[in-house]
Amino acid sequence: MSEQSVHFMSNKMNWATPKTYFDKVDEEFNFTLDACAEEWSKKCDNYFSKEDDALTKDWTGNVWMNPPYGKEIPKFVKKAYEESQKGANVVVGLIPARTDTKWFHDWVVGKAEIRFIKGRIRFEHEEGVGGSPAFPSLLVIWTKNE
Repeated sequence: MSEQSVHFMSNKMNWATPKTYFDKVDEEFNFTLDACAEEWSKKCDNYFSKEDDALTKDWTGNVWMNPPYGKEIPKFVKKAYEESQKGANVVVGLIPARTDTKWFHDWVVGKAEIRFIKGRIRFEHEEGVGGSPAFPSLLVIWTKNE
């Protein structure tokens, strides 16, 4: 089995945003909280790890979210929308472009700005080995609905 096929079958759901991509987005939003990180992958000094359970915390300030991929995505996308309505200035999520899913239509369409990303992002892994997912990504920007 090739290294690439192993990547696509990985049980690890915590792929980190590449620093160069994050820095570009951070220039626009000046993030103060990384809602889904670990010590090795955090993009802000203030972050929630898996042990912190971001889904049970209040998100404040300008929030970056690259959620764990897999079955948890709907929960994080819903949480991002909810937190944008109750306390966070802005929540920006890097998520899979799964425009056919219920969660996308429930918590993104009509509730956030959607920016399609050309090409595939090469994510980072704790061991430093990166890879591109088998699907495109979106940048989603939630702000308080007036």
